[in-house]
Amino acid sequence: MNIALDGMPLGSRLTGIGHYTLELARNLALAAPTDSFTLVSPEPPSEAARDVTQGQSPPNLSVVNLTRGALNRRWWGIGLPLYLSRSSFDLFHGTNYEIPLLTRGPSVVTIHDLSLLLHSEAHEKRLVRRARWRLPLMAKFASKIITPSRSVKTEVCERFGVDSEKVVVTPEAPRSAFKRRDDTDSVIEVRKRLGIDEDFLLFVGTIEPRKNLHRLIEAFDQLLRSTSLCPKLVIAGGQGWLMDDFTSLIQQKKLGDRICLTGYLQDEDLCALYSSCRAFVYPSLYEGFGLPPLEAMACGAPVITSRIPSLIETVAGAAWLVDPYNVEELAQAMASLLSDDELRQHYVELGRAQAKEFSWEQTAVKTLEVYRSVV
Repeated sequence: MNIALDGMPLGSRLTGIGHYTLELARNLALAAPTDSFTLVSPEPPSEAARDVTQGQSPPNLSVVNLTRGALNRRWWGIGLPLYLSRSSFDLFHGTNYEIPLLTRGPSVVTIHDLSLLLHSEAHEKRLVRRARWRLPLMAKFASKIITPSRSVKTEVCERFGVDSEKVVVTPEAPRSAFKRRDDTDSVIEVRKRLGIDEDFLLFVGTIEPRKNLHRLIEAFDQLLRSTSLCPKLVIAGGQGWLMDDFTSLIQQKKLGDRICLTGYLQDEDLCALYSSCRAFVYPSLYEGFGLPPLEAMACGAPVITSRIPSLIETVAGAAWLVDPYNVEELAQAMASLLSDDELRQHYVELGRAQAKEFSWEQTAVKTLEVYRSVV
């Protein structure tokens, strides 16, 4: 097979979908050495992606950047369809919700979640408007749909009236970099550089409304006021939107000296934090899969996360589940894991075993089966 994949998620600083695209492409190429895979984009990959695609990529994985020509300014409508019509690809895989509609060849689209439609209040209006008219078309015209969890598959089938046979679940996985860090000196160096010199709770993710950080701050404030515990809360992630309300709440609660905002971190720094936090806390209101809890588990962190369908499916009883709308319940869970070492170790062991159930090799194999069923 000769497969084209959407390379646009690699054009900026890598977050969830960028990591998905890169890990999937690399592992597809490794799993099917006689097939060829091309990441296609109107812009070059970011430095982080370029290091992998050019430095360590399998020989059957390539990158095509069509950076010249006015047509590329209308990428999905003209630029990409024109390029595909002149190429010999057997299939196009839209790794980020999108496929070109003006092509005759088969296509697969990954729909990571339906947050833009089901929780539109948590997103910018322009993105919601686009999703409302584009996503139904993607679901209709794609030959097959991939979702990362059964819960998203159910949502897609119900929302768009799609036959369940058209939708295939291919779970994601922690990247290979996420392993327990026992080299104490390097962990201490990372923490010192970030100003984290005490026991701490950790959250990792983009700062945006659906991550439920306002309630996390409320629960953390309650923890400090109602117990003798005095950890720090480290929030590692790039700025999304509605940051003003978030920082205002921290100031209002006078928690500036107890909360550390690190900004976006590379994997090496994240591993150090995952490996040394007292607990990882992820009270998201909605997820399509929930990779950060699995990454934390792979690094040996006990996990507190939301009792919502996708996360229940992902962590499978290996995390302390809470109602993400219940501040008291969240505060109690944090207090328990901070103060009870035996309980912490219980969740550490459960988490490590659960993280081992997922791998990008398995994701690639399942995705190849989808390609072959279409081609």
